[in-house]
This record gives sequence, structure tokens and C-alpha cells, in this order.
Amino acid sequence: MEKKLKILAAADIHGESKIAKRLANKAERENVDLVVLCGDIMGFQETKNIIKPFKEKNKKVIIIPGNWDSLSNTNFLAEMYDIKNLHGYSVKIGDVGFFGAGGAEGPGPGRVTEREILSALKKAYSGLKGIEKKIMITHEHPFGSVSEFSGIDGNKAITKAIKTFHPDILIHGHIHEASGMEDKIGNTKIFNVGKEGKILEV
Repeated sequence: MEKKLKILAAADIHGESKIAKRLANKAERENVDLVVLCGDIMGFQETKNIIKPFKEKNKKVIIIPGNWDSLSNTNFLAEMYDIKNLHGYSVKIGDVGFFGAGGAEGPGPGRVTEREILSALKKAYSGLKGIEKKIMITHEHPFGSVSEFSGIDGNKAITKAIKTFHPDILIHGHIHEASGMEDKIGNTKIFNVGKEGKILEV
């Protein structure tokens, strides 16, 4: 039987090092293969101890920016800790391909348009030819998803990407009050992971 990839996915840490430390301890306890941080990593308060706790546990980390993370700051974090910023890029880990686009239409330095998100997702997806299992990572929620109960419309570009690329899973954050909610568009399972984090096995 082939070994599944075990992931801890989280979002919306907003610079709180206590949350990062708690998630890093969870990653170690659950013996995950990969940590995915879906944006708003820094945000309201800046701290040096957001990625460091995961690296101290020898965990592989991939990140994307949220609307409160500028692309330049996210790239700086990625370079500093030798991790991957997946905005507009893809990576293969085990037999699973990951592709992503960060930012959101909301306020903050990571504000992006729907057109920019779709373009980044197309570019990222193009690197995954021949890979069967695919996980899409965004910060914002898709249009037509349960996270819209918050009163904030989802992103139409993300929904279009789901219907075009048919990823097995979409992981996102952004809507804090919808944290932990699960949904489905077509055959794509959707998880709003939030700051508590979610363990996924694929």
C-alpha cells in the first residue's frame, strides 16, 4: 500500500508567534510530512518567529501570501528560511502536486485582482503535467462556497480554476469565522483551514 502524504494546513496566523509555536508542536506530534501556510502569515503584527518554529522541528514548509502579506515580504520569508512561496508556482512532494496563488481582493498590501489570481493559478498549474494528485492552495475562498455565509463574496477566478483544473483538494483561509468548514465544488474537496490548522492525508 502506498504511503499517504500527511499535511498540516493553516492560515491567518497574523504574526502571532504563539499560534505558530502551537502549530509547529502539532506538526511534530502528528508527524506530518509537510506544513502549508495559506496566507496572512504576518499581517497585523510582525514577528520573527512565524516560520522558525516549523524549521526547528525539521518540517518542510510551503507558503503563499494573504491580503495582509506583501509579495516582497513573503518572498523574503521564503528566502530567509529556505522554503517555497507557491504564488504562481508549483511543487511536487511525493506523488502530490501543489500549485497556488495568494493574496485577495480585500484590503492590505497583498491585494490582487481576480484576473491576477487566475493568471497566477494558470502559470502554477502548467508545471504539473503528468501528475495525478493535485492540491490547489489559495488565500481567498471560492465564489459559491460555504465561506460566503460571512457576507463576503468568494473569488470567481478561484471557482473558475477549480472547474478548469479539477484539483482533488483546495486549501484556503481568509474568512476567519468559517474556519474549519468543509465544502465541495464538483469533485474538488474544499477546506477552510484557519489558524487552528487541519490535518489532511492524501
